[in-house]
Amino acid sequence: MATEIIMPTLGLTMTEGTVDTWFKDEGEQVEKGEVVCTISSEKLSQDVEAPEEGTLIKILVPTGEVAPCKDAIGLIGEPNEEVASETEKEDMEEENLKEESSPKKDESVKPKEEKAQGNRIFITPLARKVAKEQGIDYSQINGTGGNGRITRRDVEMFQPEEKSIIAKSESSAGVGLTGMRKTIAQRMTSSLQNTAQVTVQQKADVSQLMAFRKEIKENAGMPLMDGQMSITTLLSKATILALQETPKMNSLYHDGKLEEFTEVHLGIAVALDEGLIVPVVQNADKMTLTDLGKTLNDRIEKTREGTLENENYSGSTFTITNLGKGGAEFFTPILNPPETGILGVGSMLEELALDQNGKVNRKRKLPLSLTFDHQVIDGAPAASFLGQIINYLENPYALIL
Repeated sequence: MATEIIMPTLGLTMTEGTVDTWFKDEGEQVEKGEVVCTISSEKLSQDVEAPEEGTLIKILVPTGEVAPCKDAIGLIGEPNEEVASETEKEDMEEENLKEESSPKKDESVKPKEEKAQGNRIFITPLARKVAKEQGIDYSQINGTGGNGRITRRDVEMFQPEEKSIIAKSESSAGVGLTGMRKTIAQRMTSSLQNTAQVTVQQKADVSQLMAFRKEIKENAGMPLMDGQMSITTLLSKATILALQETPKMNSLYHDGKLEEFTEVHLGIAVALDEGLIVPVVQNADKMTLTDLGKTLNDRIEKTREGTLENENYSGSTFTITNLGKGGAEFFTPILNPPETGILGVGSMLEELALDQNGKVNRKRKLPLSLTFDHQVIDGAPAASFLGQIINYLENPYALIL
């Protein structure tokens, strides 16, 4: 009996993956534990090993194609073995149960079994029934079962040409790209099409924050080696406090459902050669500056090394992304779906400003760009949220009270 090669789950929120490369062709021998292909999600890639020794008798998901997690992407068995995938078996079992529980009907008109070219169409009885009920011409569907057999899932996932413009553009997202880059393209396109994104921008005067950092370092009585006084840590703390005061910004909106959180699970965007990755600091609201700095450093370092645990790649409720090192000032960050908000951080600037006495002072300014989903929160409370972050940065002792 054939053994399935399964699309793995690389994180709590991963629902599908892309097959990047098959290292074996159909008909080739494989050993148990041998790497047969690589797959990727929007966050990372992973090798997939053969679960058993045998022959790769069927590649169900070709290179570059997407499959749901825990679905079969290939089959290992004996040479020339003909098998039905688990989806086909489920179709057959469900159809048999329905036939046993209902009287048989004599159908006077049977669906065509031949394509225009004369090639036979292989389709499970249940898939044929579902296609008929939904008015779908199943001759247009590419089957993923054995011998290209069309399964119920193939019918349910089929998108005819007359689908909406949005559906068409979503399916074309990432064309010409591969691996993680393709998945990122699809996620970002979906983010822009399914949310009402608005960006507000403002500069924070961080002159006092810089003086605060210097004072703490000089008077701590010990080296501060855990990043507790880094700009990233202090900005994260200010954001966490503001999120606690604005629960609607600390939320996820997906499939028409809004979920607000009391805990803050903070995502920090990290740039890699393959693309932008967002590791997560869970329960960041319960951490001291030292704990927060240490955890941020750990997440960022492991992300760059590719050693971060899978559970730390998902579950964020709000994200911070920083383009300051590249010299960017203001920019428009794209939401990390299904989050409601994302904070973009620009490069710190020095500006001259007059004080109350007319004296010219040098100020340190940090540009901040907040993108939010206008479906969930309006402009005024979103701007107020950004103002709360700035207030904490401009009054830094509030960060440790």
